[in-house]
Amino acid sequence: VQLQASGGGLVQAGGSLRLSCVASRRTFSNNGMGWFRQAPGKEREFVAGMSWNGGDTSYTNSVKGRFVISRDHAKNTVYLQMNSLKLEDTAVYYCAASRFAYAARSQGIYQYWGQGTLVTVSS
Repeated sequence: VQLQASGGGLVQAGGSLRLSCVASRRTFSNNGMGWFRQAPGKEREFVAGMSWNGGDTSYTNSVKGRFVISRDHAKNTVYLQMNSLKLEDTAVYYCAASRFAYAARSQGIYQYWGQGTLVTVSS
């Protein structure tokens, strides 16, 4: 297993969660990392991405100002801090490692995928 996501759970609207994704060093050190999500009945969508050195980040519009992506090279881990959660954030969240040093919205650039962690936001 090269990517292991965790941290999902049940949270009330307005609450916070932090997702973690531990990667093997080979798939992390020089690779962009991304977070995606798939809500029931919907296609998987890009949430956030970060370049290999953390210098560039990008977010889908619906999470800007609420979610923060970060990475810790010493721990081979990428995080997704999710604040002010909304009902529409309910989804299975996946981390992914890019083939390249950068991250982007296109799923085609991602070589490895984690198993997903479920986030459920309740009212």
